[in-house]
Amino acid sequence: MHPEEVPELPAGVADRLREDGIDDLYPPQAAAVEAGVTRGESLVASVPTASGKTLIAELAMLSSVARGVSEPRSDGSEEPPGGSPGGKALYIVPLRALAAEKNAEFERWEALGFDVGVSTGNYDADGEWLASRDIVVATSEKVDSLVRNGAAWIDDLTCVVADEVHLVDDAGRGPTLEVTLGKLRTLNPGIQVVALSATVDNADVIAEWLDAELVDSEWRPIELKTGVHYGNAVTFDDGSRREVPVDAGGRPTAALVDDALAGDAPDDDQGSSLVFVNSRRNAEASAKRLRDVTDPHLTDDERGRLAELAAEIRNVSDTETSDTLAECVAAGAAFHHAGLAPEHRSLVEDAFRDRLVKCVSATPTLAAGVNTPSRRVIVRDWRRYDGEYGGMKPLDVLEVHQMMGRAGRPGLDPYGEAVLLAKNADTRDELFERYVWADPEPVRSKLAAEPALRTHVLATVASGFAHTREELLEFLGRTLYATQTDESGRLEAVTDDVLAYLDRNGFLERDDGALSATSVGHTVSRLYLDPMTAAEIIDGLEWAETNRSEAVRALGGDAGSEGDGAAADASTGATNGDPEAAGFRRASELSTAGDDPDPDDAAGSEPDGDSTDGPATGSGDDPTYPTALGLFHLVSRTPDMYELYLKSGDRERFTELCYERESELLGRTPSEYEDVRFEEWLSALKTAKLLEDWADEVDEDRITERYGVGPGDIRGKVDTAEWLLGAAEQLAGEVGLSPIPVREAKKRVEYGVREELLELAGVRGVGRKRARRLFEAGIETRADLRDADKSVVLRALRGRRKTAERILENVGRQDPSMDGIAKADSGSSSTADADDAAERPASHDPDEQASLGDFG
Repeated sequence: MHPEEVPELPAGVADRLREDGIDDLYPPQAAAVEAGVTRGESLVASVPTASGKTLIAELAMLSSVARGVSEPRSDGSEEPPGGSPGGKALYIVPLRALAAEKNAEFERWEALGFDVGVSTGNYDADGEWLASRDIVVATSEKVDSLVRNGAAWIDDLTCVVADEVHLVDDAGRGPTLEVTLGKLRTLNPGIQVVALSATVDNADVIAEWLDAELVDSEWRPIELKTGVHYGNAVTFDDGSRREVPVDAGGRPTAALVDDALAGDAPDDDQGSSLVFVNSRRNAEASAKRLRDVTDPHLTDDERGRLAELAAEIRNVSDTETSDTLAECVAAGAAFHHAGLAPEHRSLVEDAFRDRLVKCVSATPTLAAGVNTPSRRVIVRDWRRYDGEYGGMKPLDVLEVHQMMGRAGRPGLDPYGEAVLLAKNADTRDELFERYVWADPEPVRSKLAAEPALRTHVLATVASGFAHTREELLEFLGRTLYATQTDESGRLEAVTDDVLAYLDRNGFLERDDGALSATSVGHTVSRLYLDPMTAAEIIDGLEWAETNRSEAVRALGGDAGSEGDGAAADASTGATNGDPEAAGFRRASELSTAGDDPDPDDAAGSEPDGDSTDGPATGSGDDPTYPTALGLFHLVSRTPDMYELYLKSGDRERFTELCYERESELLGRTPSEYEDVRFEEWLSALKTAKLLEDWADEVDEDRITERYGVGPGDIRGKVDTAEWLLGAAEQLAGEVGLSPIPVREAKKRVEYGVREELLELAGVRGVGRKRARRLFEAGIETRADLRDADKSVVLRALRGRRKTAERILENVGRQDPSMDGIAKADSGSSSTADADDAAERPASHDPDEQASLGDFG
């Protein structure tokens, strides 16, 4: 089928497809058109990776938007396709990174008048600006939050696309996607639903649930051969073999990567490789080994471009992880995992797609993420540690097939190869049976789990989708779970348990079968919180209010309990940031901190270094309460925060810290004999201490080393804490408590600074390190910055003239120009670049808040 033969396609689309090299539709695409995807028919497309699913979605969305244009305007002309009131499309993705990729891909249609927008965060906003967009790209969590917050434009949707719909099987994201699709279909009974899925065993059940036609195909645009490497050869599923010898003492992975780069013939292009391993540590170790394989295959031009890319990577984050990644990339290899900063991942992905980076070692999350196809996929590790399983558990067939499906780039590779590794003949046979010849598991709804239902039952009632228990059960009866289940009464029983919990915690009211959300319940739903998170936060804040006098006495008394020597140590920051040396300080002592710092203490004269471990306090003799650490610990022990787990030696360390700073913690510390609860309490304390270090201006590289995390983990924790503290601030007001300490803790974690820098750090372009340097130069407020001598500003900003001008403009200085200002002694440009990297802990665009769990 040619593009111009597609019915109801908007003008210009067929020509644009031709320009993009699409002369004929792939068979699955043609089958989708024949099933009515451009005529408004709902469809489930279950086809392999790289077989054209996205174009199916584009045809549906463009046709749906254009169908709103039927009446001529008063001047006789017709409305352009974009901006019409009758058609609006929504494209739902599982990950923020995938949303950005799809948004960029769809922007090609703006030349034809279709407006495209992307939204992935800020869960308490209604996204009103999206009303003017014809095609909206968003994560499932964001769409759910838009419905909860009453986004009016949701009612105008005529088409919704659910990408990676097989992820309804995922216990974390699946229930949100499932319920959200149910709500969209309830709000818009005639909406067209297009669900894109990997090949799964029960795509027909998904189609039945969505009242959709099914296109189920195994077709791929290029051949994909799958097999197992054992000994010195790969045996493929078609019975063929490829000799890939492994030198004595060598590794099969290195041999396979080298073989792909060598190609099949002298004129064959180099083949890139994706190596899937089971942990972050293994991903980094693999990349460090494979750089010795990729380096000899680089041209001089590639070496120069990779050196520039490595410099970009170093500037993203001043951490050992960033340096290690840069060293690998300079040699043509890379690693990819959730511990990397988003900018790291994006740079690696782009360079791999451009074939500049030849090999990426990744954790399995990449298989469900952005578009990163390669010539060869190597599944090195097919087992992964699972705590509930009690050891190393084999990966699901669907997950491994998703990895394998990354092999082969249409238009770039003559073929694709996916290879598992076996150490012996028995394992080779097992891998063929388990993965190569096996069908993927059927998709099963995870909605009936109580944690998933807590939030969705409250939101369903608060959003007005159900006003009685019967209406609630009727709504849930239209879910995939209800389509699949043969356990009569289970969903009803779990729903009743959840209703009782929500009633008991004051989020819902039940009156003779009628259901209504309380004021707090509405707030919790709008803030996109797990009700258990909200209950924990409210309990903690109320506990703080009840125990305020006792806690303030303890905080005030402990600071000087060890005599003048202890007070002196606290005031000079001599704790060196070690929890074992933590102590409490009075506000009067805090005000003298740094006057005569210990030269070995990075938290004294150089606040970019280590943290002092006393509570952040306000002015006067009484400490601020609740303290920042207490609030960080409160949000860290909620279900919405992924806690750091305790490693060897951590229990003793954080037990001691717990008792030293117990009066700051908002709740009663569990007994050490309550093993599970106490360990969870300490895990939350470890997470809170990381946040406190960040807010005390500890260097990012020190934090990564101290807590065994990556820069991406820090940024994820900071974003999540900022979101939860923002929610806690609103909940405090809702229950009649002071939100001021919460607001200050939120700002400190947002900017990564101590209290005295909050005003400066809030100036766009300043950030934590520049704020500290300006403060040390005597510029302490926005007013100071507006009036300061420009040479002083330039010196504090290490001679970076454009940066200084931008900051002065942002603070409202009438003449921000640095022309004629004598250049200060600014240090090396590399130092300045590294400092710039530290100014970017995370995106704080209000519409780009982290989608929780991305690349988790």
